[in-house]
Amino acid sequence: MTTIRIGLAGCGFVSELHMYAYRRVYGVDVEVRAVAARGDHVRDFARKHQIPNAYRSFAELVADRELDVIDICTPPNLHAAMIVQAMQAGKHVICEKPFTGYFGRDGDMAPIGKTVPKALMYQRVMEEMEATRAAIERTGKLFMYAEDWIYAPAVTKTAEIIRATGDKILFMKGEESHSGSHAAHAAEWAMTGGGSLIRMGCHPLSAVLYLKQVEACARGETITVASVTCDVGNVTAGLKAEERSFIKANPVDVEDWGTLTATFSDGTKATVFSGDMIMGGVRNLIETYTSGGSLFANITPNTHLTSYQTSEEKLAAVYITEKVDRKTGWQFVCLEEEWTRGYLQEVQDFMECVATGRAPLADLALAYETTKVNYAGYWAADEGRRVVL
Repeated sequence: MTTIRIGLAGCGFVSELHMYAYRRVYGVDVEVRAVAARGDHVRDFARKHQIPNAYRSFAELVADRELDVIDICTPPNLHAAMIVQAMQAGKHVICEKPFTGYFGRDGDMAPIGKTVPKALMYQRVMEEMEATRAAIERTGKLFMYAEDWIYAPAVTKTAEIIRATGDKILFMKGEESHSGSHAAHAAEWAMTGGGSLIRMGCHPLSAVLYLKQVEACARGETITVASVTCDVGNVTAGLKAEERSFIKANPVDVEDWGTLTATFSDGTKATVFSGDMIMGGVRNLIETYTSGGSLFANITPNTHLTSYQTSEEKLAAVYITEKVDRKTGWQFVCLEEEWTRGYLQEVQDFMECVATGRAPLADLALAYETTKVNYAGYWAADEGRRVVL
């Protein structure tokens, strides 16, 4: 069997998750042969994971003729250009969320999140996505969108039940929230293309869009997003310094609170919420209400293991779950987090796709539609009205 050779762009938190998943791929021979990042830490990352080649530029990574796949785990403002460059060099591409966004253009007044009209952002994002999609399709290579939520077991089981019952989804409610990102770039629109609603909210948004298409296929219907309403804000802006002990959100020109409601062409609804001011660990949840029942996908927190402990010191080396500020008291311990959240299944699917040539479950269409709806939401919030798509 031919070995699939991977090159990683980036060596941060997400790259660590992907490395964990690559080591657990079965039925396909996979080797991560190279990693690229601008800082000196790339060499430490390569040494830690026994990756033979460490590059200091993306151009060097893409020029490596031994690589079959480029896995893009960089900040969002770099995604679109990297995708096109890698695929035009003959590589298959995996790209982390979000697919792309608006990061500023010559003549924009800084900070762009406060000065550039969101209608203009939407227009320019749509233009860029059309150009990127066309470039991808011309290469004939695979584009794989690293949206782990649709691979999470709670979501895949929801999809299985929807297929089996053929019931109509009437309403979905999704959320990803936590106490704020530690990454400095998360505070600036020019780096992330938005705040909590796209940085985290893109996950539940992709999941509800995916589940609605599962329903459409099961029922032989065509269902699209007809319109979007949205509200965003900076609810932590008034906090004093001493009140920020556990809340990490400190935005420059992005939201730390956002809610988006999509109305589908069949009249049904889905609401997505995302906040950077929710303590108690990361919340990854999808509720689905159908004509025949209700489904609650509690990705995290869940009740696989609940813990009550009294000593932080004794638990120093024990992982509980993401984004908790303490390990004592009652806790929802996340078991096999990479499996529970879908990272292992995502990478397994992608490697099988490269080996066989089949299309991935998380594809270009999902990446495109998620970004489109996200930016329609920003437009709706900016103008205080419903945006019809």
